[in-house]
Amino acid sequence: MYADQTAVVGPLATYAEPHSYDLCDVHGERLSAPRGWEVLRLAPDPSTIPPSQDDLLALADAVREAGRPMVEATRSPSVVGHAGGPTGVGRETARRGHLRVLTSE
Repeated sequence: MYADQTAVVGPLATYAEPHSYDLCDVHGERLSAPRGWEVLRLAPDPSTIPPSQDDLLALADAVREAGRPMVEATRSPSVVGHAGGPTGVGRETARRGHLRVLTSE
């Protein structure tokens, strides 16, 4: 609002506007206006924002990944308990990223 000498900072635009710019959170917080201008910051209520298509796709990808069969892995060392001694010996049956599935022998 150039004539009103007001800069409005709010949620990302839903359509292209010639005098609006999409900023990340960091740059949106650091935005300053020329001397004499007012900065109006609008914060959306998160509970009123419906899930976006990106949110739904990310959720579907996570469910799909969790449903994939795990790959057979090699034998793992003993599991150490809180007291420092072994609590049992397990065999690593699968691994996904940094997670392991151990079964007792």
